[in-house]
Amino acid sequence: MVQHRNGSALKDAPGAVKAVLGPTNTGKTHLAIERMCAHSSGMIGFPLRLLAREVYDRVVKIKGEASVALITGEERIEPKNARYLLCTAEAMPVSERSMAFVAIDEAQLAADRERGHVFTDRLLHARGREETMILGSSTVEPLVKALVPGVEVVTRPRFSTLTHAGAKKLSRVPPRSAIVAFSTEQVYAIAEMLRRFRGGAAVVMGALSPQTRNAQVALYQSGEVDYLVATDAIGMGLNLDVEHVAFAGLSKYDGRRHRRLTPPEMAQIAGRAGRHQKDGSFGTLAGTGGHDSEFDPEEIYAIEEHRFAPLTKLFWREPEPRFDSLATLIADLETPPLRPELAPAPEAIDLAVLKRLADEGPVADTVRGFGQVRRFWDVCRLPDFRQQGVETHSRFVARLWQDLRSGELGADFVAGQIAQLDRTGGDIDTLQGRIAAIRSWAYIAQRPDWVLARDEMAARARAVEARLSDALHGKLTERFINRRTAVLMKKLGPDTGLLSVRLEDEEVLVEGEHIGSLRGFTFQVDPGARLSDRKLLLAAAEKHLSTLLGTRADALVTGIHEGTAAITLADGALVWDGQKLASLGPGRSLLTPVMVPDRALDAVPDVSRKALVAALEVWLEAALKPLAPLAKLDEASRATDAGSDLRALLITLVERGGMTPREESGLDRLDKQRRTMLARLGVRVGALDLFVPAMLRTPVIALWRQLAKVSGKKEGGAPAPDMPPVLPAGNHRPPPGYRALGKQLLRLDMAEKLLREAHEIRAAEKRGSFALDPARAVSMGLTTSSYARLLRLGGFQPLMPRALAEGAHGPPAPVRWRWRPPRRQAEPERAAPVRRDGAFAALADMVR
Repeated sequence: MVQHRNGSALKDAPGAVKAVLGPTNTGKTHLAIERMCAHSSGMIGFPLRLLAREVYDRVVKIKGEASVALITGEERIEPKNARYLLCTAEAMPVSERSMAFVAIDEAQLAADRERGHVFTDRLLHARGREETMILGSSTVEPLVKALVPGVEVVTRPRFSTLTHAGAKKLSRVPPRSAIVAFSTEQVYAIAEMLRRFRGGAAVVMGALSPQTRNAQVALYQSGEVDYLVATDAIGMGLNLDVEHVAFAGLSKYDGRRHRRLTPPEMAQIAGRAGRHQKDGSFGTLAGTGGHDSEFDPEEIYAIEEHRFAPLTKLFWREPEPRFDSLATLIADLETPPLRPELAPAPEAIDLAVLKRLADEGPVADTVRGFGQVRRFWDVCRLPDFRQQGVETHSRFVARLWQDLRSGELGADFVAGQIAQLDRTGGDIDTLQGRIAAIRSWAYIAQRPDWVLARDEMAARARAVEARLSDALHGKLTERFINRRTAVLMKKLGPDTGLLSVRLEDEEVLVEGEHIGSLRGFTFQVDPGARLSDRKLLLAAAEKHLSTLLGTRADALVTGIHEGTAAITLADGALVWDGQKLASLGPGRSLLTPVMVPDRALDAVPDVSRKALVAALEVWLEAALKPLAPLAKLDEASRATDAGSDLRALLITLVERGGMTPREESGLDRLDKQRRTMLARLGVRVGALDLFVPAMLRTPVIALWRQLAKVSGKKEGGAPAPDMPPVLPAGNHRPPPGYRALGKQLLRLDMAEKLLREAHEIRAAEKRGSFALDPARAVSMGLTTSSYARLLRLGGFQPLMPRALAEGAHGPPAPVRWRWRPPRRQAEPERAAPVRRDGAFAALADMVR
């Protein structure tokens, strides 16, 4: 039987229910994955998005991408025929009973004050057709037996042992250790000390995005650092090679009060030490102070022997409330359960927001009817990723409701909100705040009935979160990991700041001794230096380096403003003194890239760095001025009066460097007004091609190719040096700005010039046929065959002269031409009767 409305009972779904219980490091999750993969279909609900993603990657390797789905609040990967679902507990489709196997991980979280009612509902209702597995701590065993009649309980022992190692100073904590603190400030302080004394530490906190958390864990797992500093977020979902866990404290603020950790919470964290058959140890950090910084003997015994008091209650909230009105909804959500094993769930953030907004007339008055009440409740259940509390979160929900109550959010609006967060500058706390905000928009974008263009907006949100996560990982690594500086600081003497440090050209001299060089803004140590006091001199150089970099940055800013700075743009990067100053990244359009300063500039003092970055922005703007004709087209493509056909043509021209074949341009769909607009924009409409004359220069094309590469567009062939009128055709793609004519390539403006000249002769003749002099074409370097091919492409048809009568002598008559408007769709060409003597023999071959 399972709990339903108000604690009434329903018959369990068919299929055996097994509870696999035990401490950490017992292989419970691994067993569930094996059992799921043995069935034709299956689903597992996890407590963390990070865990769901980790297991998703594992199952994809076994079953393939097409068969596996990932469903979380912020990310949905749902192949059409997916048979295996990896979900967060909140995102599990509980009413779906078509899965052969279902598992719920960390079932003891049903006693959690904020999320416990969700896990209780999954424990009671989520069932597989053939097999159901409940995973968790042994503390939940009595309640599982009471609530799930007929359940088979299997207790698994821990693979390794845990041993109390007492208190240790931070300097005595062994390598391959995790230090656990319970505030952001304490995490930062410990990581800073480890950076100075031990070369650095990886940092893991609950506020980090999964991507950042994984990147930090990878630093530890790879051995780049030997220490991990974490909050209690480490206690769930991270499989690490940790040999020792040191607690910086044994109390925390749980959102309501400051309290001591419970023994099961201590064990969950301490259990990260020792993996598989490798034993681990746990202890405290000496010197942190406080009366609660040591384990009691009873707690040590409980952790080492895995013996804890069983849970007596699981939190429950009505899983299927009525939506007749807000009052009915709130009453149902606050209805107590009827079963003695269940307790009313404490007021979670979603219910607190619902009650707060229900009391506000302007918001509550807009919620009327079953559908609106249900939609409003869905909006109130938006997670508080920012962790700003009920008041602030309810204001965000109220604004969101005003946009959602009458329909879906527009793609432009959502894209704008996401774009505002797409900034990778700022300190660690700023980046964490942006990641929390973008997770809110990722959640919103995943809802099928909230956002137009859902898939596109969700992909944008994930991309922004990935960029912010990379930036945050870089900031954390930069701040807390610097092996070379840390090693040097161990040997710093009290007077190193008094040593003489100067820069001669690019050579850094300490007390007259060469210690390294400064290339760009990167200090490179001379590997050949062999001095007894080398570390002391290096430390002095490091101490003065900031001043040297600031001076160099100020000098470069002056050079940029005076136009004397030798900066170049190469491969999408601003390069000076052989070193990269900044890279270009995709921006709003191909012609508006984003400049990302190189990490080498981070060592420059803030004031000088900001001035240098601003000067580089000015330099980049000037460097991109040759693309002004394309920028003009790009701007016009956003005009409201351009029309869809002209807008599409302008976008194509920008993406192709200002040139495109006429047959692919859609020109024929433009009316007279749009053609006039096109001409005013500087686009020349030729017989064969549309092109911007100013773009037919090698430096301009090379600049456009760099921006195309940065934005991920197809670049085309490499530009031809000096852009001569005629080039021989090769085996590779023609360079931009040329049209292929058999064995030769002709520049677009020259092709248009020859065709215009032919039309002028045609107009002057005023006859059906006319003769053309190939002299101008030959002077350009075109062969007769190439010239004739160009004329044929332009709609000119040759009229071959009659052969001389038998026995007649004299020069052959010239080839005459007539013009027929070329067909816009390719048709097979018919061979014309030709003669094989005379000056146009090659032409005859080509025409055939």
